[in-house]
Amino acid sequence: MKIGQTPDIPVALTTTGTQVTGQGAAAPPVKKSSNTSSGSGSSVSVSNLAKSLDSGSNDGDMDMDKVNAVKSAIDNGTYKVNAGAIADKLLSNAQEILSRGETQ
Repeated sequence: MKIGQTPDIPVALTTTGTQVTGQGAAAPPVKKSSNTSSGSGSSVSVSNLAKSLDSGSNDGDMDMDKVNAVKSAIDNGTYKVNAGAIADKLLSNAQEILSRGETQ
């Protein structure tokens, strides 16, 4: 198989370690084989900063009233996107990136 090609039948692993094919009930699930040895694992550590980001704590950087208002407008179908403001910010960011490249 070449990189970038998708298989004809998509395969997904369930949380129990079984494979489920895209053919639905026509193909039975196949048990995932485990060929791992107990001594060849890698150690992974997570920094305190990453743990604090994962905890979902709100440290005051987010205006929940505004978040709820935007969410409500999206749910109601009344949220309007300001395309001009987005375009201006994209151009401003691109100009900043290009100017940084010229000074290096």
